[in-house]
Amino acid sequence: MFDIGFWELLMIAVIGLVVLGPERLPGAIRSVQRTIAKVRAFGSKMEAEINHELRVKELHEHLKQIEATDDLDKLSPELKRSLKELQDAAASVQHPYAKEQEQVEEQKSSKDKGE
Repeated sequence: MFDIGFWELLMIAVIGLVVLGPERLPGAIRSVQRTIAKVRAFGSKMEAEINHELRVKELHEHLKQIEATDDLDKLSPELKRSLKELQDAAASVQHPYAKEQEQVEEQKSSKDKGE
């Protein structure tokens, strides 16, 4: 990652030992390790989120291309089923809380009717 060899690590360790002393050096090493682990975890989370967003965008583009074609009636039933699944997935991504909102509105209307 940083392309550091054995001798460079040895020099860093000696300088750290001289500057920090033998009492504080192990604690400093642990804190550096924790920081590096947090940075790596953050990087992997960001990578996963970016990949997810790119995949969603790619699915939307494919869906728009399929919907743009005028030959939807000529598609096989399997492709129509796949198209329907893509449309449902796109709708769920665009409106993730729509079902919950409908349920809340139904509960409110049923309470209003009961009063």
